[in-house]
Amino acid sequence: MWVVKLGGSLARDAQLPQWLAMLAEAGAGRVAIVAGGAGFADAVRHAQAHWAFNDLAAHNMAVLAMGQTALMLQALEPRLQLATQDEQIRRALHAGRTAVWMPLTALRDTHDTFTSWEVSGDSLALWLACRLHAERLVVVKSCEVDPRLGIAELGASGVLDARFAEWAGQADFPIDVVPRDSIVRVREALLGCVAGNVLS
Repeated sequence: MWVVKLGGSLARDAQLPQWLAMLAEAGAGRVAIVAGGAGFADAVRHAQAHWAFNDLAAHNMAVLAMGQTALMLQALEPRLQLATQDEQIRRALHAGRTAVWMPLTALRDTHDTFTSWEVSGDSLALWLACRLHAERLVVVKSCEVDPRLGIAELGASGVLDARFAEWAGQADFPIDVVPRDSIVRVREALLGCVAGNVLS
């Protein structure tokens, strides 16, 4: 199975419905989608800047922002199935559906390595992919992605969050960071992956 992270900046992108339809079809039984926090997470940043509350609260609020985006994605593409627990994701895939992660398992009671703005939905998608023993992680960005840059360089340039490269070193599956206009390439890779097609 694949984990596909749809960046929050895609929330207002005209290509979003196409991505969702493609993942619901080509990814049926094979893909778990992780949604970015989009404008909901931006609201958390603004609130924290105004009130100066701690990063634990901000982290949990940002996770709930990702959940709001997940609800929106499922409303836009009803063939997607919301799933919170790992086993719910596996059941959705076994039933031939494409899952959308409702990331409540990423909520925290105390500060840890997650509770920082250095960790975004990208690193949470990586964390989920590791938990699920995914075959591949695809991170879709609305910005330009220079294919010559590695994970560490994409992190240093701000395309990925500050923790992603460190955690990616522990992953035993391929990681692709692609721009939003890669929908055909991702679809072909999904449909042809048994024959060994890859994105990178």
